[in-house]
Amino acid sequence: MNTTADDVLHALKPAIDRMPDPAGRAEAAALEAELATVHGVRHAIAVSSGTAALHTALIACGISPGDEVLLPAATVIMTVAAVTAAGAHPVFVDAAADGRGIDLADAAAKTTERTRAIMPVHLAGRTDGLLELAAYAQSVGLHVIEDACQAQGSSTRGRAAGTVGSIGCFSLKDGKIISCGEGGYLLTDDDTLAARAAAYRTHWLTPAPHAPAASRLGMNYRLAEPLAAIARHHLAGLDLALSRRREQARLLYSLVGEMPGITMHAPAPEDTPNGYSALWRIDLDRPRDFSTRLAEIGVANSVGTYRLRAAHQHPACQYLNPAPCPRATRAVDRMLAVSLQSQTTDTELHHLAETIRREARTWAASR
Repeated sequence: MNTTADDVLHALKPAIDRMPDPAGRAEAAALEAELATVHGVRHAIAVSSGTAALHTALIACGISPGDEVLLPAATVIMTVAAVTAAGAHPVFVDAAADGRGIDLADAAAKTTERTRAIMPVHLAGRTDGLLELAAYAQSVGLHVIEDACQAQGSSTRGRAAGTVGSIGCFSLKDGKIISCGEGGYLLTDDDTLAARAAAYRTHWLTPAPHAPAASRLGMNYRLAEPLAAIARHHLAGLDLALSRRREQARLLYSLVGEMPGITMHAPAPEDTPNGYSALWRIDLDRPRDFSTRLAEIGVANSVGTYRLRAAHQHPACQYLNPAPCPRATRAVDRMLAVSLQSQTTDTELHHLAETIRREARTWAASR
């Protein structure tokens, strides 16, 4: 969706005209209603960031100090931070043998009497193994809290990412399919979880079942009204934005084509990714260095640009004494997730493809 400055100013005007309005929620409430309708759920709760959405979801699900939450080792550090902010202990689960999703056998081995939830993370808009994971969680009585921050519009077997588990978490940060600079939201069909989330994000000034207003401490995770207005403006163009991202991914895949050392990471037949990133597996030597090289010459990617690594290897997680997760390590290190943006032109995509092909050939020949 192409947005001009005049479009944004027009969307912002009602919110700005009402300011100052400390108790104002007209734009955020309208956004929540629209998000719920678009995703086909009973409740959407707008918050100040994707990380705030994750933290709020954990609290809404009753996660507290002493509890354990299963996380894929192939995750971003923000997910880990949300779990620790809730006072819980993150337990990292290895990747499946094919590098897709969570290894359910490892998840079962790491489920204890203290485990309360499992949090799949849809990196690059992929929902690998989500329904199987949800079935396992249901069999052992665990909440599924989906980190769908990169998966707006993705689906698996016709079910939208963020609507499969107990609660789904999304980001509205710049670069997401729908954004407003900074923000987030939660989706759920559970009335109790929705009430708890809404109470927590505004200092528990509203009631929830068995928790009257002001009976608990909460946070200020409200989404600012001007940002909610921008999000509403962009949400109206969700279908066009998804179509554009998916077309960008298809074009980049076709331009890179088949070549030694880089293999397209095709989605499972039942999954429909949103095109958040184009995804390949790197089979070259020193794959992390190759990703860094691409980042240095203008090909933004998760490993080279944003330093993604398996969470159990992240320096900030070492105090958790995490168990090794070798398949997750290999999957992340060999992941080439090329960032796509709605404003990226086809000419720029041709340049990205030429750069990837040239650098892969040079890398393979020199080692």
